Amino acid sequence: MRSPEDRGLRESAIFDKASIAAIQHAAETGIYDIRGWGAKRAVPHFDDLLFLGSAISRYPMEGYRERCDTDVTMGAENASKPMELDIPITIAGMSFGALSAQAKEALGRGASAMGTSTTTGDGGMTDEERTHSDKLVYQLLPSRYGMNPDHLRQADAIEVVVSQGAKPGGSGMLLGQKISERVAAMRTLPEGIDQRSACRHPDWTGPDDLTLKIQELREITDWEKPIHVKVAATRPYYDTKLAVAAGADVVVLDGMQGGTAATQEVFIEHVGIPTLAAIGPAVRALTEMGVHRKVKLIVSGGIRTGADVAKALALGADSVAIGTAALIALGDNDPRWAEEYEKIGSAAGYYDDFQAGQDPAGITTQDPKLAARLDPVAAGKRLANYLQVLTLEAQTIARACGKSHVTHLEPEDLVALTIESAAMTGLPLAGTEWVPGRNGDL
Repeated sequence: MRSPEDRGLRESAIFDKASIAAIQHAAETGIYDIRGWGAKRAVPHFDDLLFLGSAISRYPMEGYRERCDTDVTMGAENASKPMELDIPITIAGMSFGALSAQAKEALGRGASAMGTSTTTGDGGMTDEERTHSDKLVYQLLPSRYGMNPDHLRQADAIEVVVSQGAKPGGSGMLLGQKISERVAAMRTLPEGIDQRSACRHPDWTGPDDLTLKIQELREITDWEKPIHVKVAATRPYYDTKLAVAAGADVVVLDGMQGGTAATQEVFIEHVGIPTLAAIGPAVRALTEMGVHRKVKLIVSGGIRTGADVAKALALGADSVAIGTAALIALGDNDPRWAEEYEKIGSAAGYYDDFQAGQDPAGITTQDPKLAARLDPVAAGKRLANYLQVLTLEAQTIARACGKSHVTHLEPEDLVALTIESAAMTGLPLAGTEWVPGRNGDL
């Protein structure tokens, strides 16, 4: 049979194959689509920026004999025990429930091997996670599932989650097939019943209440722990200012490409702004308040390479957090499970039904047989290798720009490739001095 293209037929730009399939699925089931892995639409991203490097006007550093440091300290202004990280790359919050216990252990092992932190996610702290994470951030979410004051004290930092990049203003979901006996017990929920988290904290409704909550957390932890506030990238300028005013030591800014949270596709694709567009307003807010580089900025959402890390730092972040990339490093979508992915209607490299609990790689599942496939020691080593490569790549770029520390990278080291990315970042278009929108230019 001749293909449609061979017959001169054209696919619609609006009603393309994916749109037609989505309409047909909605019409057949009456159920909206839920998935993970973040936005699949093309949005301006770090690939739209380039580093200038060194030539005559800039002097590079020798990689084999001149240091380029990578350490970053969280909470030095307020916490009596600030969190010292060896690299500016952390593991984002992903819950036990969403992930298997083996996956949580592997994340802790890999992060610890590189001297960085991992984060609990919704539903509380597991023994595997605390035991194998040298530096652990405990998330306080609107649901309060699994919230334990003793675990707060055992953590190395506290992260108040206001919203997430995949679902700004939306609630979390964990479907019944992933509410195992252990998950149900930790969250005080019925086993096998769909769980929907709250979209806002039950005991505060605005910035003044957040100030009180941060004060309460400091008192519970004897002022030892750094306090993070995580916000989705929607109104980053105002949200950053309010988080800092409330007392945050660290602002975690999660762009729309953040993808480990399985949620409604309409959220993933149509709510929030790209990570690239969010960094500038947040940095401007910190600078206007006189706290840039004092209150730390962690950026997440779509970080894949050391170049992405370096570009985020050059734009003003102090660190980045990875989620989807970390799962891929553990073995998510690995080709060795290709036949298994085909059996459940997906394919290696395309699997995004994190909510289904059928992950052949044993990562986004609570099925004990599937979870047993993941060796947390081997997976942790893979993650450590990946984090090492990200760090080395970021150092390579920093040295090429003449920097002795990766956080010394700055906007002057970058140019934009597109008008959109230039306007979003305030960087000049490559080969010009033109910044769209500056001085009233349109």
